[in-house]
Amino acid sequence: MMPRTNPFDDFEELFERMSRQFDEMGRQFDRSGMLPSTRMHEMAVDIADHDDELVVSVDLPGYEKEDISLSVANRTLTIDAKRELTDEHADSEYLHRERRHESTHRTIRLPEEVDAENTSATYRNGVLTVMLPKLDADPDDSRRIDIK
Repeated sequence: MMPRTNPFDDFEELFERMSRQFDEMGRQFDRSGMLPSTRMHEMAVDIADHDDELVVSVDLPGYEKEDISLSVANRTLTIDAKRELTDEHADSEYLHRERRHESTHRTIRLPEEVDAENTSATYRNGVLTVMLPKLDADPDDSRRIDIK
């Protein structure tokens, strides 16, 4: 039997592509100095499908573990990361000082239902790894349906 496909996958892909294009347009405005000092940084995401879990790897270099928040609901993983950056020059009086706030946000539609209660995450060397156990959807649990 062929696996069922989600009829909304094409729409989700379209929205992801549009989101990336808007992010790129924002970065272009940021480089031109037309945006305030709040910056959005895109995060690279890999999703691996193992037998019993999905593993999402996210590049977030320079963030602390406390800067990152995760949530999962309705087949959607949401990642938010925010940090304050301060560049200081000179030792006594401030001759030059820059403060800025950087944040990034990503919403990922998961390909199947996951067990939110048993989801876990680690953050090492700038890489966030989220382990999302799949909900038991055993193909042997099928039931024969009589046609009347």
